[in-house]
Amino acid sequence: MSARQTARSHGLIACETCGQLSQPPAEHRGKMACPTCGGKIESRKDRMISRTWALVIAGFVLYIPANLYPVMTFNMVGNAESDTIMSGVVELFQSGMWAIGLLVLCASITVPLAKLIGLAYLLFTVQRGHHTRTKDRTRLYRIIELIGRWSMLDVFLVSILIAVVNLGQVATISPDIGAVFFASVVIVTMFAAQTFDPRLIWDRAER
Repeated sequence: MSARQTARSHGLIACETCGQLSQPPAEHRGKMACPTCGGKIESRKDRMISRTWALVIAGFVLYIPANLYPVMTFNMVGNAESDTIMSGVVELFQSGMWAIGLLVLCASITVPLAKLIGLAYLLFTVQRGHHTRTKDRTRLYRIIELIGRWSMLDVFLVSILIAVVNLGQVATISPDIGAVFFASVVIVTMFAAQTFDPRLIWDRAER
């Protein structure tokens, strides 16, 4: 079976910003400027796999306290009550707000974990040299990039509640340590998705 034709097999580099294919000079090493948009392009990111693994592992570690510690504390007339992400979801369900509860459950618990598992799967398949389901794995990476912007829902929700609930000595809402861990998980997974180079998925397709 003949090798699949790719840009790399012809010695070309694709710009990740505009998609322009460029022929690097013979002495090219590392980054170069795209002749169309002027953006920096490179054949492969340095130590991409190890860097992405480090960020993914850090994300898994931060995910645990993000769900164990409370994300906010509601204080009303001296009675303080702290809520974790899951306890907040349960309270939403018990109050009959199923739509909001499901939204928070998906965006704050399911999505971050799915992103970490998806990135770990992509890294594993690249390291193992898998050459099958390349299109499916590329779609998975694009989905991980797309849903990243929705992962900060809990942080936004706490911020809105703090701004809205302003009753002085009667009631106050303050962010808790869990919100810090959760924001850290989102930031780490966003960096992990940006660090991963999806072109490595197609390397085995050339052989």
